[in-house]
Amino acid sequence: MEKKIMLTGDRPTGRLHIGHYFGSLKNRVKMQNEVDECYILVADVQALTDNFNNPEKVRKNVREVVIDYLSIGIDPEKATIYLQSMIPEVAELTVFYSNLVTIARLERNPTVKTEIAQKKDVFGESVTYGFLGYPVSQAADITAFDATIVPVGEDQQPLIEQCREIVRKFNSIYGETLREPEAYLSETKRIKGLDGNEKMGKSLGNAIYLSDSEEEINRKVMGAVTDPGRIKKDDKGNPSICMVAYYHNLFSSKDEYECVCKECKEGARGCVACKKQLAKNISDFLKPFREKREYYEAHPEIVDEIIIRGTEKAREKAKKVMAKVKKAMQLDYFEK
Repeated sequence: MEKKIMLTGDRPTGRLHIGHYFGSLKNRVKMQNEVDECYILVADVQALTDNFNNPEKVRKNVREVVIDYLSIGIDPEKATIYLQSMIPEVAELTVFYSNLVTIARLERNPTVKTEIAQKKDVFGESVTYGFLGYPVSQAADITAFDATIVPVGEDQQPLIEQCREIVRKFNSIYGETLREPEAYLSETKRIKGLDGNEKMGKSLGNAIYLSDSEEEINRKVMGAVTDPGRIKKDDKGNPSICMVAYYHNLFSSKDEYECVCKECKEGARGCVACKKQLAKNISDFLKPFREKREYYEAHPEIVDEIIIRGTEKAREKAKKVMAKVKKAMQLDYFEK
């Protein structure tokens, strides 16, 4: 039976938030027990594609992201956490794959087009070669570990399809060498921000982070967008356009959520009371994560050892795949 090998990861450009948790992180915790091999990369090289002028930001957040992984239940004995920049085989594969993809194809990638439009403040009218080509680097990340499963959101599916195209092109030229990965879609769609924005993020100021304190959670929830038509406490509201009700559906019990919606529609409960209940529920939900995070923040040497050990293990795997690739490409000079 073919091994199930999962690969996933994040760019270290900031702490992880509840959108990340519901979108992919909880799946990773579950799937680390269900696959034969699990690799989780800290994509620092990819983070530099749009943070090339701020390397301090990327460096600072490497450990932060790993601590977030550990706090939500990623087990370094089951999942290999590694640093992308310390796997030179990935950079080498990226160069080989760049010959198999046209500029026009990269420009047609829906995910890349969307992200370029969102980053006009970074690139202006001239996107860099590195950012346009990051799907090629991502294909190298996936194939360097013979990954068969890649957990992604719906918006990331075009990147997996791009990888599959590269694998098929490579195998058609050099012989069957690489595996085609499959996308594993999250059951939960992207979580909206507290302001109702479809995207949650640091730059938008609408995110609750896994490491947020009770005070930070209270402050953010009290500023969440509610029904703009509800002016007074006893006005009848519309929970379907209220972000507080939206988050109650995520963090409160079914009975609580139904009660919130009913009382909102009847004008029986004010927004302040509703927000206070939500803030408490979110804080209670995140409390175990915060406690584990505090432990690792107090022991950075443990975190560093996990990264070093994971990266060494990942490098050995990537070396084996690279040996197959070079043999197929007839680049295995002087190999016996």
